[in-house]
Amino acid sequence: MTLVAILIATLAAGIGSVWLAAGLMRLGLLSGADAGAAHIGPQHLLSLAAGALLATSFMHLLPEAFESQAGAKELFATLLVGVVFFFLLDKAELWHHGHEHHHSHGHAHGHDGHGHEHPRPRPGSWTVLTGDSVHCFGDGILIASAFMADMRLGAVAAIAVLAHEVPHHIGDLAVLRLSSRNRHAALVKVSLAGAVTALGGLTGWWLVDRLQDYLPYFLVVASSSFIYVALADLIPQLQKRLSARETAAQIAWLLVGIALVTVVSGAAHAR
Repeated sequence: MTLVAILIATLAAGIGSVWLAAGLMRLGLLSGADAGAAHIGPQHLLSLAAGALLATSFMHLLPEAFESQAGAKELFATLLVGVVFFFLLDKAELWHHGHEHHHSHGHAHGHDGHGHEHPRPRPGSWTVLTGDSVHCFGDGILIASAFMADMRLGAVAAIAVLAHEVPHHIGDLAVLRLSSRNRHAALVKVSLAGAVTALGGLTGWWLVDRLQDYLPYFLVVASSSFIYVALADLIPQLQKRLSARETAAQIAWLLVGIALVTVVSGAAHAR
């Protein structure tokens, strides 16, 4: 039953986030950084994702880990190591992209909705798809870890991953469409990368099932990933000088992200 729930949740988060991103782009609800009041702008999605990730980490994953028999000192050490690890991983990705740029004779870079820079893709855009697949695989392991602790926790983690991946996939779709006029092909490619989330979920289920004693540490690592993405990637993109109205919208969407996680948690707990 747990494995079925993991597979459903990882497919919903991995592929569902791609289709939701494509739907928002098709409906024209994303009107750029200077979105008007009638549109959902990238800044709004980033705010929602940041709120969902932080709420999942501080209100659910970390409390669940600290309710175990594991020592607080060891768990905090794992949190610190996790944050540093994801920082180094981010630096390695930036170095890799910069290295590619240095050898690409000055090809332009495209920004995605997730805050990273991708080199202008060649036909096929395998660089973007490979990076996206690895990222989705990691998300699947994190979701599986949460489900192995508690079904409610797994549902909350899946919602947080979905919210976080929507702006990411908007950027991926935009980048892929630069190298191909076939929008359907771009959607299929990114959807296949998103499906790798389920493979990560299966791997996470197998791994955590054999390392049950280390489950609290898996939860803390998942939390460190969410915290790092929110504080080092999403929120810095929101730290811009904006009008009072735009600032209020950012805060409102941040609270919507927190409320979304709270509602999902309460609904799952009531079952």
